[in-house]
Amino acid sequence: MAKSKTSKKKITARQFAPIGLWLAGITLLATVILLAFKLLASAGLYLPLNARRLDLFLLISAGVAILGLAVFALLDPQRVREFLTGRQARYGSNAIIMLIASIGILVVVNLIVFQSPVTPLDLTEDKSNSLAPETIEVLRSLTSPVQATAFFTSQYPTDTASKLLENYKANANGKFDYTFVDPDQNPVLAQQAGISGDGKIYLQMGDAHEIISYASEQDITAALIRLINPGQRVIYFLTGHGERDIEQSAEEAYTQVKSALEAKNYTVQTLNLIADHKIPEDAKAIIIAGPLKPITADEATLLGDYVTRGGALVVMEDPIPTTQFGDSPDPLADYLSTKWGIALDNDVVIDTSSNQPLYAVADSYGNHPITEKLQRLVSFFPAARSLALDSQAAIPPVPLITTTQASWGETDFSTLQGSGQVGYDANVDMPGPLVLAASAEDTTSISRIVVFGDSDFASDKFFSQYANGDMLINAVDWAAGQEKQLNLTSPQPITRTLNPPSSLTLGLIALMFVIVLPGLVIGGGITSWLVRRSKG
Repeated sequence: MAKSKTSKKKITARQFAPIGLWLAGITLLATVILLAFKLLASAGLYLPLNARRLDLFLLISAGVAILGLAVFALLDPQRVREFLTGRQARYGSNAIIMLIASIGILVVVNLIVFQSPVTPLDLTEDKSNSLAPETIEVLRSLTSPVQATAFFTSQYPTDTASKLLENYKANANGKFDYTFVDPDQNPVLAQQAGISGDGKIYLQMGDAHEIISYASEQDITAALIRLINPGQRVIYFLTGHGERDIEQSAEEAYTQVKSALEAKNYTVQTLNLIADHKIPEDAKAIIIAGPLKPITADEATLLGDYVTRGGALVVMEDPIPTTQFGDSPDPLADYLSTKWGIALDNDVVIDTSSNQPLYAVADSYGNHPITEKLQRLVSFFPAARSLALDSQAAIPPVPLITTTQASWGETDFSTLQGSGQVGYDANVDMPGPLVLAASAEDTTSISRIVVFGDSDFASDKFFSQYANGDMLINAVDWAAGQEKQLNLTSPQPITRTLNPPSSLTLGLIALMFVIVLPGLVIGGGITSWLVRRSKG
C-alpha cells in the first residue's frame, strides 16, 4: 500500500496564544470600567453595594489581564518581538500610550480623591454628604483620641458605614480613627468588646467605651457626647419574685442582657425591695423581668413614688398560666393600668401567621425612638400576653409592637394546657391585631414607662435572634434617658423638576447622535485610510 501523502495538521502551542490576548483584552476593559466606577464612588456619584468587593474585583481583573498578556508572550514570543519592532508597533504605539495615559489618570485621580487625608469635597447642592454642624462641633471638642472598631461580616454592606466613619475622621483633626473587623474571622475580639450581632461599632476613648448598634450620624455623635461627659449610669434588676437571673447563664436567664448593658457602659445591679425598702438615688431605670410571683403593694408604692420623681420602669410580665400568680392580685399591673393607661390582658397570644402559633411575631412597630431603627427587622415573643391601651388616659400610651390580624388573645387556658387545639372564639377571645409592648412618658416629671407582655423574647435563648435583644436594649436606653436624640441639622433636600424635551429637541438629539457623530467617525476613518493608501 502506498504511503498516504496526507498528514494531520500539527497542533502547536502558538495556536492557543490568541486566547491569552483575548483574555487580557476583556479583563483590561473590565479593569477600566471598574476603575471608572471606583472614581465615581470616590466622588460620591455612585454607591456600590460593597466597596471591599469592588476593590477585590478590580485587583482580580487587573491581575488576570497581566496573566493573559504573559500567557500570550509565553506561547507566541516571536509574534511579540515582531509587534514590538515592526510596523504594528509604529502605528499602535500612539493608541497604547493614550490607553496607558487614560488608565494612569484614573488611578492618580482615584488615589487623590479616595486616599486624600484632607476633608473630602461635598459637591452636592444640599450638602447631603457632609456632617451636621453639631457633629463637627463635637469632634472639635474631643479631648482624647477616639478609636472606632466596626464589626461587620462579609455579608453586611460596609459602604455607608465606611463613608460615614471617614467623614468623622476627616473632621476630627487627627483625634478619630477607625478600622473594620469581621467578627466571623475574629470572634475573640468581638467577644472581648461585648459585641453580638452584625453591623455594630465599638467606640473607645481612654478607658471609656460605647457600643453603637447602627451606623448613623445620630447614634455615633450621641455616643461621642457620652464619652466626652462620662458619668455612672446604674440599672437595677428587681429580684425577690422569681425574676430572670442575670448572673447564672441558662436558656431562661438574662445574662446576655446584662452583658449587653455593661458593654454600653451601664453599671448593672440587683435590687430587692422586700429587704431594702428603698430605691437607690442613682437608679437610672429599674427592670422587672418576668416575675413568677406578684409584686407586693408596698413595693408597687415604692416603685410608683420613684417614677413620680423622674424614674423609669421597664416591665415585662408573662401570661398568668406561665407564672405562679394564680388568682392573686397584681398591684404592679393595677398601677400601670390606673396611672399610665396600660392594662395587661389575662390571655395568651396565638399567632397563626407564625410557624409556631405561640410565638407572636411583630407585624408593625410604632413611631418611637425605641423602634425607629428596627422598622425593617423581625422580632418575636414566645408565650406573650396582650396589652390594652387607654387612649383617654391623662398620659396616652404609645403602642410599640403590634401583631397581625391573624392573631388573637386566647382566654381558654384549659385548652392550651390540655389538647393544645385552640381556635378563635369571638365571644371571649381578644381579636387581633394585638399590642405586645407600649410606652408612656410624663414630660412634666420626666418619667418613662415601657411595658412588654412577655419576658422570654430577651432571654439567653432568644436574645441574639433577629431584633429581640436590640428591642429590649433600646427600651432600656430610652427609659433611662440615654437615647440622646440630638437635633442635628439635617440637609434640606433640593426639589428638582425634570421638564421633558420638546419634539424638536428630541429630533435634533437623534440627528446628532444617530447620523452626524457616527458620520463624522466613519468619514474620518475613510479619509485616514485613503491618505495612508496614497502614501503607500
